[in-house]
This record gives sequence, structure tokens and C-alpha cells, in this order.
Amino acid sequence: MTLSVPLTSLSPGSHPAAREIYRSTKTYDHNEGLSCCFRQWRATHSHCRLIHGYALAFRFVFATHELDERNWCLDFGGLKPVKAWLKHMFDHTMLVAEDDPELARFEEMHRDGLIDLRILPSVGCEATARHVFDHVADFAQRETGGRVWLESVEVKEHSGNSAIYSR
Repeated sequence: MTLSVPLTSLSPGSHPAAREIYRSTKTYDHNEGLSCCFRQWRATHSHCRLIHGYALAFRFVFATHELDERNWCLDFGGLKPVKAWLKHMFDHTMLVAEDDPELARFEEMHRDGLIDLRILPSVGCEATARHVFDHVADFAQRETGGRVWLESVEVKEHSGNSAIYSR
């Protein structure tokens, strides 16, 4: 059996029609007060192995193929739970990796009320971007029924250092 399939020819320099993507961004800047401390115990060659802190900033890029009934990619007012979660995770907290050899000492300080401990799979700007991405991507998926996806998260330690995670 022979199937005849018409071939579409493109003129030189033309491209096949691509599906539109709308993007919107949401930023929580350094002035939000998301000041937390890190310990990157694996950075044995660097002062980053010591407890140090930043007022973090976050930039989210959301995307969709179809705008909602208001012609929006995403209702920014609907991000209040994201902001609350960011405050819970990063407002005057201490981030420690789950495999930090000093984890028990940090847990003791948490029990004694000296720190507000957050234990993450790994710690660092890149790892934090991935952790935040996973949480916010799930939120966007649930809240929009899959219409909107999170394209990337940028975490800024300060104006000179940031990490971006996307998938």
C-alpha cells in the first residue's frame, strides 16, 4: 500500500508557523525582607562553608499559549500563597542541606529557639532556585488547570550573583 502525503514547501528564509507564547514575570525584590542564612558545607575551599546570609530576590517567568478571560497570562493577585510560602521559607530562616554533617547541631539550635531551620535537599543559589521552581511550578499547574507553566526562576543573592533554573 502506498500513501501519498503532500509535502509543504517553504520558501527560502521562511519558517513554519510557531505557536504563540505569552509570558509574564513576577518579581519579589530584595526589599521584601526575605533575609535568610545559608551554610554550604561542601564548599570546603571557600568562605561559603561558613554561615552567611542574603536578602534574596526572586524573579518568576510564567508562560501560556492562551490568555485567560481577562487577557492575562496569570493573575498576579492569585500569587499571595506563593509570597506567603516564600516568607515561610526565607524570612529570617536558616537553610541547611539534609546531608550537612552538622545537621544535628542546627536541629538543636532550632529546638532551643536560636534559629528557624529549613532543611533542603541541597543548599546554594542554584539548588534554592530548583527548590522554589518545583514548588511554584506545581502551584501554577494546579491553579490554572495546566494552562500556565513556570518557565524559569531566578534567585538573586545580590546584584552581582544569581542563579536561574528552568526545565
